[in-house]
Amino acid sequence: MGFRDILRVVAGVVALLAAGPAPAAARDLVIHAGRLIDGTGKDVQTQVSILIHEERITSVQPGYVSPKGAEIVDLSNSTVLPGLIDDHVHITQSFHKGDPIHTAITRTNYDDAIDGVLNVRSTLMAGFTSIRDVGSETGVVVALKHAIASGQIPGPRMWVAGTPLGPTGGHGDALNGLDPELAHPGWTDNLIDSPEAARRAVRRLRRQGADLIKIMPSGGVMSIGDDPALQLMTDDEIKAVIDTAHSLGMKVAAHAHGKQAIDHAIVLGVDSIEHSTYSDAESYRLYKAHGAYLVPTMLVGSRVYEHARTHPEDLNPSTAQKALTVVPHMLRNLHDAYAAGVKIAFGTDTFGMSAHGENAQEFALMVAAGMPAMEAIKAATWNAADLIGDTADIGSVQPGRYADIIAVSGDPLKDVRVLETVAFVMKGGVVVKAGGAAVAK
Repeated sequence: MGFRDILRVVAGVVALLAAGPAPAAARDLVIHAGRLIDGTGKDVQTQVSILIHEERITSVQPGYVSPKGAEIVDLSNSTVLPGLIDDHVHITQSFHKGDPIHTAITRTNYDDAIDGVLNVRSTLMAGFTSIRDVGSETGVVVALKHAIASGQIPGPRMWVAGTPLGPTGGHGDALNGLDPELAHPGWTDNLIDSPEAARRAVRRLRRQGADLIKIMPSGGVMSIGDDPALQLMTDDEIKAVIDTAHSLGMKVAAHAHGKQAIDHAIVLGVDSIEHSTYSDAESYRLYKAHGAYLVPTMLVGSRVYEHARTHPEDLNPSTAQKALTVVPHMLRNLHDAYAAGVKIAFGTDTFGMSAHGENAQEFALMVAAGMPAMEAIKAATWNAADLIGDTADIGSVQPGRYADIIAVSGDPLKDVRVLETVAFVMKGGVVVKAGGAAVAK
C-alpha cells in the first residue's frame, strides 16, 4: 500500500468525523461582512459585501448588496478576514510522549502520512487556508499536497519544501545521537557536504515535487548535539543551494539561530530566515538591504521552553538545556526586529509541541513582543503570501483572489486572541466551517 492509498483510506475516516450536510457550492455568492480586515494593513471597513463567482472574489462593495440569484452568507455580526497563512509548519509531524529516540526509530513515513491527513484538516478548521511546510518527508508531503489539491481530503493550500538540506552532523541529520552502524534508506539523502551535492539535492527535490527549499545553515534546538549558535554549512554550500533554487524559480528558507549563519545566508540571497535567534542591529540592516523576511516562530519557542522546564525527560538528551538558553533570545528578537523595520511573516513551527490547529496562538505572542494586532494579522496574510510568492491568489480579500475567507466573533484588533476561535471558514468559495462546526464535504 502506497502513500496515496493510505491518504484515501484516512480520508474516509476524516469524512465520518465531520458533521452536517454536504454543501452545495453556489456559482455566485455574496458575503455580508459586518467588519472587514482585508489583509493589506488598510483600515477596517464596515458593512461591506464580498461578491464571489466560483472560487474567486469578483468585487468588494460598500453596503449590503444582494444580486439576483446569488446565495447570501450573513456575517454581518462578525469580523471577516482573509484565510490565514502559516509560513512555517511541519504538517506530517506530531508530538509523541516518551523517549524521542525510540519514536524516531519505530515510526514510519506511513505513520506520518496518517498523522498528516488529520493535521491538515485541523489546520484548515482553525482558519489557516494556506501553509508553507518547511520540513517533512518529501514523498509524503507532496502526496498530501496533491490529495488536497484534487479534493480527496480537506486541507489548506500547500507549498512544500520536502526534506530539509543540511550538513553531516547538523540540524536535520537523522543519525545524530544514534549508533553509527544504524542505517535506513533515505536517511542521508538530505546531507550536503559540498556545492556539487547541494546543487544535485536541490534539483532532485524539484523533480520530486518540492515548491521551495529549506536549508539548515546553523545548529538547532530539537536536534541532538549540534550547536544553534554555530554556522555549520559553508558559504559555498549555502550559495550553491540558493543559486540553484532561484534558477529553478524556487525560494529558499534558512533555519538559522546563530548570527553568522543568519548574516551570511541573507547576504548570499536567502528569501527568509526561520527563528533568527541571535540577530542584532547589523543583522536587521542586512534583512532590510536584501529584502529578506524573518519568520519568528515564537509559539514553538514558548512551548519547548515550558517543556524543558517541566518535562525534560520527554526531549532528546541535549534539547532541554539548549531550549533554556536559546528561547529567551528568540522572544526578544521579534521585538527588536519589528522595531528595526524588518519584514515579518507569520510562522509557528508547528510540529506537535503545539497541536496542529493551535497555530493562531502565535498572534498573542507577536502582540506581546510589540507588534500591533493589525501588523500581526498582516504578517499572516499579505506578508505570508508575499513570502510564498503568491499575493495574486492568497493573503487578501480583493478582486481576483481566491475566496479564502474566515470570520470571528469580536474584534481581533482589540483582543487578538479571538483569532484562536474561528467560527467560519471558506476555501475557494466553498464553506467548510460555519457556526463553529465543520461542514461535511
